[in-house]
Amino acid sequence: MQVFATFDHSPYLELAIRKLEQQGITDIYSVPLDNRTEDPGMFDTIHKSDGVSLLNKGMVLAVMFSVVGASRGFILEWGPIYWGLIGAAAGFLLGFAIDFTLIKLRTRNKRLLKGVKSEVILIIGCHEEEGKQVEAILWEHFANGVARVN
Repeated sequence: MQVFATFDHSPYLELAIRKLEQQGITDIYSVPLDNRTEDPGMFDTIHKSDGVSLLNKGMVLAVMFSVVGASRGFILEWGPIYWGLIGAAAGFLLGFAIDFTLIKLRTRNKRLLKGVKSEVILIIGCHEEEGKQVEAILWEHFANGVARVN
């Protein structure tokens, strides 16, 4: 049987491996995962979406600014239609700029974390009767997730 576990890079991983070796299990294989090297794309495509929208605040502010612009346009020289369109454009650009700035700040903070190591996958080959014991040792040493395969 094989037991799979994921760990963060930490001393607990080394302690878990050491404890498994003390139990007589020698078929241990660890694979460190690589961090992302390129930045994720800012704009979504039809085939890939990250669930982050740059249009929400822009649309809300476009509606609000167009209503205010149209109502003030009755007093101003160009009239309510032009001022409503100007307000909509200004609101949309302001909302888009706010969303764009917030997302850029979030991705910059994620880039600062690039020095942090990614997870490690631990693959342990053992006998069926040792499976529960191996799983208990992994959970005891703060594994992120554990799976057993016969």
